[in-house]
Amino acid sequence: MVDYVFVHGGGQAGWVWAETITAMRRQDDGTLGQLLTLDVPGCGSKRQQRTDSLTIQHVAADLVADIEKAGLTQVVLVGHSQAGQVLPFMARLRPDIFRQLVYVTCSAPLPGQTVLQMMGDSRRGTSSTEVGWPADPLTAGMSKAAATLCCNDMNPEQASAFLAKLGKDMWPLQTYSETGWHYEDLGSVRANYVVCLKDVALPVEWQIKFAGRLQTQRLIHIDAGHQIMNTRPHALAEVLRIDAIA
Repeated sequence: MVDYVFVHGGGQAGWVWAETITAMRRQDDGTLGQLLTLDVPGCGSKRQQRTDSLTIQHVAADLVADIEKAGLTQVVLVGHSQAGQVLPFMARLRPDIFRQLVYVTCSAPLPGQTVLQMMGDSRRGTSSTEVGWPADPLTAGMSKAAATLCCNDMNPEQASAFLAKLGKDMWPLQTYSETGWHYEDLGSVRANYVVCLKDVALPVEWQIKFAGRLQTQRLIHIDAGHQIMNTRPHALAEVLRIDAIA
């Protein structure tokens, strides 16, 4: 039996995994254990927590404590987008309970670089060390930017429902100013990376860069946008389920 734990990205919470979890249960062939969604402090069920003093290390410890409380010991840890920054810290804390890490279109800043510096503040292609933006972030507006980055493969109903939930959850502010990233010790836990071919938020070339930094062993390509768990849940579920027991 394989247990799965899901960590969400920025501006979201555990609710974002609902479609994928439903798809995984429909595909269960008897090997599926528990499916646990976690909320980063400041998000979802932890939205009211004080987070002003919390670092990425605190977030990792909080999430690992949730897993330990659930009693899970054979965990496939799945992270999306910004969660790519906390998964390595979680694996360092308890490498014995994670059988596999799965990074789903995750980001990984360079050592000494903040998340905001990694994303940059200019048009895409301006800097080789910045992901950049498809439109000027200063003039596009947040709601239009979110729709462009996250909803390009959603129908209008899906996009409306998603955007209505987006932005009510916030990772601790200190996680955006963290610079102490290091990846040289990764590799003790098997790790794969799901590349989303239609992702506008993190283009394919950047996903491949991030996968390399995170020392993942395998790239899995799926024709989906940034919110693959909402738009291609059955495809993602199949990859997670089959790859973990292979």
